[in-house]
This record gives sequence, C-alpha cells and structure tokens, in this order.
Amino acid sequence: MNKEDLIKLLEDIKEDKIPVEEGVSILQQFPFKDLGFAKIDNQRELRVGYPEVIYCSGKTIDQVIKIIDYMITNGSNILATRASGQLYDSVKAKFPAAKYHEEARIISIRNKETDKTTSYVAVVTAGTSDISVAEEAAVTLEEFGNKVERIYDVGVAGLHRLLNRLPVIRGAKVVIVIAGMEGALASVVGGLVDKPVIAVPTSVGYGANFNGLSALLSMLNSCASGVSVVNIDNGFGAGYQASIINKL
Repeated sequence: MNKEDLIKLLEDIKEDKIPVEEGVSILQQFPFKDLGFAKIDNQRELRVGYPEVIYCSGKTIDQVIKIIDYMITNGSNILATRASGQLYDSVKAKFPAAKYHEEARIISIRNKETDKTTSYVAVVTAGTSDISVAEEAAVTLEEFGNKVERIYDVGVAGLHRLLNRLPVIRGAKVVIVIAGMEGALASVVGGLVDKPVIAVPTSVGYGANFNGLSALLSMLNSCASGVSVVNIDNGFGAGYQASIINKL
C-alpha cells in the first residue's frame, strides 16, 4: 500500500464508501501481513518508495506463489529475484501477466505503472561473462521506472572500447560498473566521470579471484573517490541504489 492508497482508504471510510468495520480490518493488517512462513511488509512502499522485493532462492514454489498472490491483491508490483525457469513456469500458470527476464533471473508483474525518469543510468560491464549480473541491475532499474543504457564488454584489456562509449557513460546520472577478475574497470570509470559510480564485483575469474573476493577488495581500495561498492554479484542491490539516486 502506497501513500495514495492509504489516503484513499481513509477518505472512503470517512465518506462511508467503506463500512467502518471493514476499514478497521484493513488497517489492522496495514503494518504487515503474517502468512505463517513470511511477514509481508505492507508499509515498505510508503516508507521507502518501493514495495517489498521477493528473494526467491531458498523459498519453495508454493511460498513464492502465496507471497505474490497476497502482494498483487494488495496492489503491489512484483519483482522476484534469483528465480529459476521452473519457478517462473509455475508462477506464469497462476499469474498470466508474469514476465521472465532469463539473463537477470527475475520475474516481474506490473500491477500498476510507475513514473518514468528522463535521466538514465548507465550499466557498464567489463566482459560478456558479467552480463547476467548486469541484467539483474538493469531489469531492476527498468521495473522501478528508470531509463537504462547498457554498455557491455568494455573492460580495461581493451580500453579503446570504453573510450568509444564515454559520451554515453558521462551523460548518465548514475553509473553502475560490473567487473570480475581484478575489478579494475570501476576505478578507471570513476576517474573519467563526474557522477556517482556503483561498483559490483562479480565471481567471474580464475582461482585467485576467490569467487569475486579479489574484485571486491580491488573496488573497495579504488583510488577513484566517487566509487562505492555493493556485494559480490549483487546486481539487484546496485540497481536499487542507483534508482534511489537517479530519482532524487
């Protein structure tokens, strides 16, 4: 329930369009809805501007479907991350409007339209192997109403590829840089733009990469002052953060 929904509910109660008893029943469930295995935060969108997002990994298909069913009934858009194709097939069977973003591993259902931004976020990857994490960030941004420019495979091993796309990157309000291996791309981009850079280390790399730890430490030690860092492979977290900045 967002601010407008709450105001409308209170007005409907005041104008006797909804019986007082029914209105009280709705308001009693307003803080959260207890489904037994999950407590859905009904105030999330009112507090932070975005509804609760479903992290699917570790949840059963039945649990995810029940969460989606309640959230749709409550008027929320659905963003479900780390979702498998098998989970999507089950969700699609019950909710025909569901869309699967395969590379991002995201299921989305638009229950209502969101305001679109005129400014955009640039999502930049070092390599093609980083695209799945980049798509998680890009789809998250788009579902939250942001314009996105995708700039993929422009890593430091061929710096001319990055420089060729520099005008587009510089035109963004926020830049997300996604890289594995040594994670150097974030520092390079951070030294070329006057916008906040959100760095995402990925688990892409050989043994000494330690499943993304080397890229994470490199990004945390960036000599470019405008770079902040999210967790390994956390495209969703980067997209969410970039959306908040882009909509300021």
